Amino acid sequence: MAEFEIADLRAMRAFALSIGGNLKGGELIELVSDLGGGKTTFVKGLAEGAGSRDHVSSPSFTIRNDYAAKDFAIAHFDFYRLNEAGIIKDMLEEVIGDPSYVTVIEWAGLVKDVLPENHIRLTIQVVGETGRKIQIDCPPVLTYVLKGVNQ
Repeated sequence: MAEFEIADLRAMRAFALSIGGNLKGGELIELVSDLGGGKTTFVKGLAEGAGSRDHVSSPSFTIRNDYAAKDFAIAHFDFYRLNEAGIIKDMLEEVIGDPSYVTVIEWAGLVKDVLPENHIRLTIQVVGETGRKIQIDCPPVLTYVLKGVNQ
């Protein structure tokens, strides 16, 4: 597990930008945080780092947003408003492990049984007014995403 201290949301975006630049396609990132923790800010930086120029927004109401990046698409899911996975689980299974996608999931509890063992779990904790503490659980096969990560 790796831990990072992030000073503010601008630093969060820069942190995510570094990770986004290391993605190859096929990765799955689970984002864990309370409301307002910075998950969407993280995805904005991640997409930018992966070469996307798309507008990134929270998929709280749409469930899924896709962003075109340089070498793959980013499928961004948010299951906060759901009580059960239903057909959304099928939609998720279509992109998991597909090298033409990087999958990012917020509020993944409903679909934890379909998450691959080798996925990145990023837990964001609010510290003070603007700070964040980030814990990253990353299996050895995916540690390349943390190469050169700055804060």
